[in-house]
Amino acid sequence: MPIDLAIHDWPLPYEARLEERAPAAVDLVVIHCTELPDLKTAREFGKRVRYPATQTGNSGHYYIDSDGTVFRFVADTRVAHHTHGYNARSIGIELSNPGRYPHWNDSRHQAFRVPYTPAQIDALLALLRHLRHELPNLHYIAGHEDLDRRLEPASDDPAILLRRRQDPGPLFPWDAVLPASGLERLVPQ
Repeated sequence: MPIDLAIHDWPLPYEARLEERAPAAVDLVVIHCTELPDLKTAREFGKRVRYPATQTGNSGHYYIDSDGTVFRFVADTRVAHHTHGYNARSIGIELSNPGRYPHWNDSRHQAFRVPYTPAQIDALLALLRHLRHELPNLHYIAGHEDLDRRLEPASDDPAILLRRRQDPGPLFPWDAVLPASGLERLVPQ
């Protein structure tokens, strides 16, 4: 079944150095929020080498801009670094949104203020249909916040512990996305 979706390939410079995997190894999609001002800045963050041994960095596989344009930074057959402990089995999808930017770790600025656009959600659902068609064992979906529950001290008061990851955040429309995705939400206990 063909899916009507334009995916713009824009591979990261280190993509070929990321570990390879079979499409059958993927059973999970993780939804993220870039928490950066725009897609250009998200791309710059994704290009940064954070792992000297492999000369790779942190990135999702797909990025969806606020206008609904879909970019592929990393092929599905490569393991991207986007969710601690879940990378080998998952596809990371980043939605361009400022989230808590630039005060990620400040306890006084933890609210998400900008809703996801209808174009982003429509593109996300089309991408999920595409991935279900391409990846035979894809059954689960989760938010980054569901899977990474680590705490860290707030930058303004180290006595306050904040969730390290809060994306895609409280403005993500799970009530609309989950039933339309055809996937089961994975929330570890």
